[in-house]
Amino acid sequence: MAAVIKKVGVIGAGQMGNGIAHVAALAGFDVVLNDISADRLKSGMATINGNLARQVSKKGVTEDDKAKAISRIKLGEKLDDLADCDLVIETAVEKEEVKRKIFHDLCAVLKPEAIVASDTSSISITRLAAATDRPERFIGIHFMNPVPLMELVELIRGIATDDSTFEASKEFVAKLGKQVAVSEDFPAFIVNRILLPMINEAIYTLYEGVGNVEAIDAAMKLGAHHPMGPLELADFIGLDTCLSIMQVLHEGLADSKYRPCPLLVKYVEAGWLGRKTQRGFYDYRGAKPVPTR
Repeated sequence: MAAVIKKVGVIGAGQMGNGIAHVAALAGFDVVLNDISADRLKSGMATINGNLARQVSKKGVTEDDKAKAISRIKLGEKLDDLADCDLVIETAVEKEEVKRKIFHDLCAVLKPEAIVASDTSSISITRLAAATDRPERFIGIHFMNPVPLMELVELIRGIATDDSTFEASKEFVAKLGKQVAVSEDFPAFIVNRILLPMINEAIYTLYEGVGNVEAIDAAMKLGAHHPMGPLELADFIGLDTCLSIMQVLHEGLADSKYRPCPLLVKYVEAGWLGRKTQRGFYDYRGAKPVPTR
């Protein structure tokens, strides 16, 4: 039988974490939003408040829905605050060593029957599960960004994930009003296996001088009806995250077609990570974004 999930923990109050906390609380789950930084927790709650207010203004939810969702979210700076959660979803930086350390420490405080999940966009679920005391109760639950707006969630089983964990996770995603795509545990899963090489190729197109930033983005928006150009999308995702995923693909599949573009590496080394640092393929510090190349 699938486990009953009533209380959800979310590790990380950044873009993905506060989005998951938002949709879980709105769906009626009690939520503990955890981060080691009090400032990030405060910022995360401000984002949730703002996004819920936007939904109210568009008549997607009521003021009462908003108030109830906010009341269901508790904040915590210690992993101990997650001790009685039925499901805990990790949304930390896309670095395997960081995630493995979190899971090792988390399992020491969790109840034995709790499910542990990662929102990783590329890293092996089987390897991450091996860092826990419960690989059969570990699963990948990969949300798309921005979480409140995007309908899809990828579910990824590790080699040891049991059926009850998968069924409970699928039921949880359904209660959020999201659609499930089940992926095998291969590097970058489905969406990013297709999306990130396209973004990387767009960066190569810029690197090789085939077109400038504006031309490349306009070409894909107007020529392929993409809602955002690939370089604009890379800035939105975060260039560090894009690089991490390409590195996972390159190392995991040992195919040169996944080699990260040197220009992507250079931007990350410069700290130009996109919107979150105000500079990437566009400069966001003025009234409107300006291409940096």
